[in-house]
Parts: sequence; structure tokens; C-alpha cells
Amino acid sequence: MAAQAMQREAAFKPESSADGRPVVHAEVAGHGFTLFEESPPLMQAMVDDIRQAHERVWMETYIFADDAAGRAIADALADRARAGVDVRLMIDAWGSFSTPRALLNRLREAGVQLHFFHAFGQALPGPRWLRLMNQRNHRKLLVIDDNIAYFGGMNIVDQSGIHSKAEARQRHLPASAGWRDVHVRMVGPCQAQVAEICERLWNRVHHEHRKKAPRWPLEEMLRADHDSIFFFDSRPSLKNRRPHRVLVPLLKQARREIIVSMAYFIPVGRVLRELIRARRRGVRVKVIVPQQSDVKIVEWATRHFYEYLLKRGIHIYERRDRMLHSKAMVIDGRWSVVGSCNLDPRSLRMNLEFLAVIHSPQMAAALKRVCYEEICASERVRLAHIRKHSRWQRMLNRLAWAMRDWL
Repeated sequence: MAAQAMQREAAFKPESSADGRPVVHAEVAGHGFTLFEESPPLMQAMVDDIRQAHERVWMETYIFADDAAGRAIADALADRARAGVDVRLMIDAWGSFSTPRALLNRLREAGVQLHFFHAFGQALPGPRWLRLMNQRNHRKLLVIDDNIAYFGGMNIVDQSGIHSKAEARQRHLPASAGWRDVHVRMVGPCQAQVAEICERLWNRVHHEHRKKAPRWPLEEMLRADHDSIFFFDSRPSLKNRRPHRVLVPLLKQARREIIVSMAYFIPVGRVLRELIRARRRGVRVKVIVPQQSDVKIVEWATRHFYEYLLKRGIHIYERRDRMLHSKAMVIDGRWSVVGSCNLDPRSLRMNLEFLAVIHSPQMAAALKRVCYEEICASERVRLAHIRKHSRWQRMLNRLAWAMRDWL
């Protein structure tokens, strides 16, 4: 068994980002932050940290794939569970629908506590089954012992060795493979807050006693005048815990620049209004989206309102060649937003999401550098490009936009 585990981990080889820098480091309020732009170094860092765990390993993920990355993580989780560590794994039943039960059964046999979030069997008996099935746990969290936490946009999926559409075709993968993303490793005392967020959901889904969720520190966030870290676990079924309550006040504060790097960009309601208002008061607004999305209907819906945004002075960049999967925002060179929340109706109104808001010029500079790497690999969208779309494509875009609230 040990030999098999070593063989699986050897199959997963970490690699640097395209420019040779696999990670970006920053120090914020006594915490160490590492920003990952590529999946392979992140997966290897997770494996290394998990194997060093002594007390607990708690993980939430939307997708847990049966590939080199997934098997390496699974072997590390199983190893720690057999050693008596408290290992919990919560995966989304829809996002991980294709994950083989054999892989998950091996985790259970090793002692890993496994939970499928909103599986069909859990929703079927109740009167709210449709809403339950539509609400997914989109968070990507990992808590290790009492000082390490991971959060961001990356699922447990192997994206190694793919830097172009040609390489994706060679491996018989979609053109969007080899995703670019942003994920964070944090070391420091605020990890306890991430652990509480994980434990609160775990207890809720298992119908166990749980502490009342603390109020969101919105006022403290807006008053921050020094390096600070704030976490928000959105639960859109509760109106006072929806992502717009965090994002809108931050956008209102913007005075110079807003950079948005977003996998699925269909902002609705107050978030869209505040982006437009920011531009009206002279704020530079730059939006980076994938040129080829893994969800075509979202791509069409986004392109339908390009003209609306461009006419209002918002700059749009389409990331070429590789699927941009990040959910990141930088405001005025001092605010950074990283997590699992897209600017689309599903994240803003339906799914469970996680957002980290960090007030730090150093962190903002690091994340801004990542965003500008994406811009350098992007094509700027112009009105002339939009007007060249065929009538058929315009019709598809309009139809997708009409369906935006259900995407």
C-alpha cells in the first residue's frame, strides 16, 4: 500500500508557473501569505502540509478529481487518518459527481470522515428539494492543525503540463484545460477563523450543535487603516450573508482603480451598479475574463453586455489560450479580495462561497502583479470587435443573457 501511494505521488510532479515563479509571497499583519497562480505547486504544497499534520485536516472542495492531483491528496489524507488525525473531507455532490466511489471508499476505509454536500438523497425527502439541489458548496478550503489555511479558486484537479490549446488537444482535453487561477496559503492566528467557518458548516450538515455565526465585520473592514484580514462565509439563503454586502461597500470606496480577474463575469444588481458608478466618478475599471470559457453559455452571456460596459468606459480583456478561473479583485492598491465567489448570479445569490478581504498594500501589489500577468496574455476587447459578431452569435449571446439568473 505504501509503495502504491509513493508511486501515485511521483506521478504528480509540481512545476513552476510560465515565468518560472510558482508562487508569490507577502506578509500581512503577522501572517505569511503565499499566492499560487498554477495548480501543480499548490497541490504539492497541500500534500506536503497534510503529511505534516498532527491534529486535524479539514478540507472542503467543489471538485475532487480522480487524477494525479486528486490521488496524491487522497493518499495524504488517508495516511493522516490512519495515524489518528481528525480528517474531514466535504465535497460537493454535484461538482464531484464523476469522482469514482472506489477512490472515496478507500478514504472512508482509512478513517477519513467524508460528506457529500446536498446529495440527491439528502434533498429528496424535503419540501425544499429544488432549492437544496440548486444550492452548491462552491468553497475551496483546507485547514491544517492550528496555523495553516488554504483558500481561493482552485479545485483538486491536476492542471499540470498544459500551457496552450495545442497541449490540451494532445492530452485529449478541452481547450480550456490548464486553468489559471489564484489560491492562497496563509500561516498565522487568523487561521482559527477559517477553521470555525469549516466546523460551523460541518456541524450544520450533520445536525449537530453549532455556535451561532458571528456577525460580519463590515464596519471594522471599512474603518481599516492598517494591515488587516477579514473572512466572510456567504450563505445566500440568508439575505444578510450575501456576497454583495461585502463587495458593494468596497466598490463604493474605490477612488483610483478596480481590477477584476473573474472566471464567470455576469454581475447583477448592486454589484453591477457600483461598478458603473465607480467608472462615472473617474475610477479606472479593468475586467479580465477568459477568452474561451469552459461554460459556453456563460461566455455568451458575458459577451452580450460587453457593448454596454465598453460604452461606459470599462476596459475588458480576454485571457488568451488558457482558461482563466480566478476570482480576485484589487481596489486602489490597498484592498485585495480572494476566494471562491464569482461575479455571477449563482455565486451572488445561490451557492455557499468564501471571501477573504485583505487590507494591505503589499498583498494588493502581489495580487495586482498576478492580474497584470493575465492582462499581458490577453486581448483587449474593442467595440469594433463586438460589432463584427455574426447575427447568429448575437442571437446566442442575447438568449444566454436572458437566462443569466439561472446560469
